[in-house]
Amino acid sequence: MNWTHFLIALIGSGIVMSLTDWFFFGILFHDKYHAHPEVWRGKPGQPETRNIIIVTLLGFVTAAVFLIMYTHSHAHGFTHAFGFAFHIWLMVALPLIISNALYIKFHPLLVVSHSLGWLAKLTVVAIAAAWLLP
Repeated sequence: MNWTHFLIALIGSGIVMSLTDWFFFGILFHDKYHAHPEVWRGKPGQPETRNIIIVTLLGFVTAAVFLIMYTHSHAHGFTHAFGFAFHIWLMVALPLIISNALYIKFHPLLVVSHSLGWLAKLTVVAIAAAWLLP
Protein backbone atom coordinates (compact mmCIF):
# COMPACT_ATOMS: atom_id res chain seq x y z
CA MET A 1 0.00 0.00 0.00
CA ASN A 2 1.24 3.46 -0.86
CA TRP A 3 1.15 5.26 2.51
CA THR A 4 1.34 8.71 0.92
CA HIS A 5 -1.78 8.01 -1.11
CA PHE A 6 -3.43 6.51 1.96
CA LEU A 7 -2.74 9.64 4.03
CA ILE A 8 -3.93 11.95 1.25
CA ALA A 9 -7.12 9.89 0.91
CA LEU A 10 -7.60 9.91 4.69
CA ILE A 11 -7.04 13.63 5.19
CA GLY A 12 -8.99 14.65 2.09
CA SER A 13 -11.97 12.42 2.75
CA GLY A 14 -11.94 13.27 6.47
CA ILE A 15 -12.19 16.98 5.70
CA VAL A 16 -14.92 16.54 3.08
CA MET A 17 -16.79 14.15 5.39
CA SER A 18 -16.84 16.81 8.10
CA LEU A 19 -18.45 19.16 5.56
CA THR A 20 -21.10 16.57 4.73
CA ASP A 21 -21.75 16.21 8.47
CA TRP A 22 -22.13 19.96 8.72
CA PHE A 23 -24.69 19.97 5.90
CA PHE A 24 -26.71 16.83 6.63
CA PHE A 25 -26.56 16.92 10.43
CA GLY A 26 -26.27 20.64 11.10
CA ILE A 27 -28.02 22.55 8.32
CA LEU A 28 -30.59 20.30 6.62
CA PHE A 29 -33.78 20.23 8.71
CA HIS A 30 -31.96 21.93 11.60
CA ASP A 31 -35.19 23.25 13.06
CA LYS A 32 -36.43 19.65 13.48
CA TYR A 33 -33.95 19.10 16.31
CA HIS A 34 -36.17 21.41 18.36
CA ALA A 35 -39.21 19.14 17.86
CA HIS A 36 -38.04 17.14 20.91
CA PRO A 37 -35.57 19.35 22.81
CA GLU A 38 -35.54 17.04 25.84
CA VAL A 39 -33.71 14.40 23.79
CA TRP A 40 -30.60 16.46 23.10
CA ARG A 41 -27.81 17.01 25.61
CA GLY A 42 -27.00 20.56 24.55
CA LYS A 43 -29.22 23.52 25.14
CA PRO A 44 -30.01 25.99 22.34
CA GLY A 45 -27.35 28.67 22.26
CA GLN A 46 -24.72 26.66 24.15
CA PRO A 47 -21.41 25.98 22.38
CA GLU A 48 -20.98 22.49 20.96
CA THR A 49 -17.30 22.83 20.07
CA ARG A 50 -16.14 19.82 22.11
CA ASN A 51 -18.77 17.53 20.58
CA ILE A 52 -18.06 18.78 17.07
CA ILE A 53 -14.35 18.04 17.50
CA ILE A 54 -15.07 14.52 18.76
CA VAL A 55 -17.49 13.80 15.91
CA THR A 56 -14.98 15.14 13.38
CA LEU A 57 -12.25 12.89 14.78
CA LEU A 58 -14.64 9.93 14.61
CA GLY A 59 -15.17 10.77 10.94
CA PHE A 60 -11.44 10.38 10.38
CA VAL A 61 -11.59 7.01 12.16
CA THR A 62 -14.46 5.97 9.86
CA ALA A 63 -12.43 7.04 6.82
CA ALA A 64 -9.30 5.23 8.01
CA VAL A 65 -11.13 1.96 8.69
CA PHE A 66 -12.97 2.17 5.36
CA LEU A 67 -9.70 2.74 3.50
CA ILE A 68 -7.99 -0.15 5.29
CA MET A 69 -10.93 -2.50 4.64
CA TYR A 70 -11.11 -1.40 1.00
CA THR A 71 -7.40 -2.04 0.54
CA HIS A 72 -7.57 -5.48 2.15
CA SER A 73 -10.63 -6.44 0.08
CA HIS A 74 -8.51 -6.16 -3.09
CA ALA A 75 -11.37 -4.26 -4.72
CA HIS A 76 -10.43 -1.78 -7.40
CA GLY A 77 -12.26 1.02 -9.15
CA PHE A 78 -15.20 3.24 -8.52
CA THR A 79 -17.84 0.55 -9.02
CA HIS A 80 -16.38 -1.64 -6.30
CA ALA A 81 -15.77 1.32 -3.99
CA PHE A 82 -19.35 2.58 -4.35
CA GLY A 83 -20.68 -0.94 -3.82
CA PHE A 84 -18.50 -1.30 -0.75
CA ALA A 85 -19.80 2.02 0.63
CA PHE A 86 -23.42 1.18 -0.12
CA HIS A 87 -23.20 -2.23 1.55
CA ILE A 88 -21.58 -0.77 4.67
CA TRP A 89 -24.31 1.88 4.79
CA LEU A 90 -27.02 -0.74 4.33
CA MET A 91 -25.46 -3.08 6.89
CA VAL A 92 -24.48 -0.61 9.63
CA ALA A 93 -25.56 3.02 9.38
CA LEU A 94 -29.11 2.68 8.09
CA PRO A 95 -30.25 -0.03 10.55
CA LEU A 96 -28.63 1.84 13.44
CA ILE A 97 -30.33 5.13 12.59
CA ILE A 98 -33.72 3.49 12.08
CA SER A 99 -33.36 1.44 15.28
CA ASN A 100 -32.47 4.54 17.26
CA ALA A 101 -35.43 6.39 15.77
CA LEU A 102 -37.77 3.62 16.91
CA TYR A 103 -36.73 4.07 20.54
CA ILE A 104 -35.71 7.72 20.74
CA LYS A 105 -37.87 10.74 19.93
CA PHE A 106 -36.39 11.62 16.59
CA HIS A 107 -38.17 13.68 13.95
CA PRO A 108 -38.69 11.62 10.75
CA LEU A 109 -36.90 14.23 8.61
CA LEU A 110 -33.85 13.85 10.84
CA VAL A 111 -33.90 10.13 10.17
CA VAL A 112 -33.83 10.95 6.46
CA SER A 113 -31.06 13.54 6.76
CA HIS A 114 -28.88 11.36 9.01
CA SER A 115 -29.35 8.37 6.72
CA LEU A 116 -28.44 10.40 3.65
CA GLY A 117 -25.58 12.01 5.56
CA TRP A 118 -24.04 8.64 6.29
CA LEU A 119 -24.46 7.56 2.70
CA ALA A 120 -22.75 10.78 1.60
CA LYS A 121 -19.88 10.26 4.06
CA LEU A 122 -19.26 6.74 2.87
CA THR A 123 -19.51 7.83 -0.77
CA VAL A 124 -16.88 10.52 -0.17
CA VAL A 125 -14.40 8.05 1.27
CA ALA A 126 -15.26 5.57 -1.52
CA ILE A 127 -14.32 8.19 -4.10
CA ALA A 128 -11.03 8.84 -2.31
CA ALA A 129 -10.32 5.11 -2.07
CA ALA A 130 -11.05 4.39 -5.74
CA TRP A 131 -9.12 7.42 -6.90
CA LEU A 132 -6.04 7.19 -4.69
CA LEU A 133 -5.72 3.51 -3.74
CA PRO A 134 -5.56 1.60 -7.03
